[in-house]
Amino acid sequence: MRIRGQIGAWPVDLTIELAPEEWAQLGRRLDSVPAEAVVPTPAASTTPRQDDGQWAAARDVLRKAGQLSGPQLLEQLEGIAGNVAAGKRLLVRLRHSSEVKVQSGADAPVYHWVGE
Repeated sequence: MRIRGQIGAWPVDLTIELAPEEWAQLGRRLDSVPAEAVVPTPAASTTPRQDDGQWAAARDVLRKAGQLSGPQLLEQLEGIAGNVAAGKRLLVRLRHSSEVKVQSGADAPVYHWVGE
């Protein structure tokens, strides 16, 4: 099994190798889990989340700017979210969005809007 992607600015290329008997053992463990132990996940809600407005505003800030350094973007996100912790959560969400590309800058990461 091979997993490729990025964690922040770091590329990840992970290979997991299992022998056939290890795959069989893993399969047996999955088969032995009682159906009652499996908790179904709730269906995705069609009602908007409380922070969807903040998320849309955060995306708009970067989209309109085109690119911003991490500290500049965080400052604006703190204003949108109302506090530092919520601003950082929006920054992390942007970092992992497919609409945003993050590059290493001289002093701080630079967030680029790449759109949909």
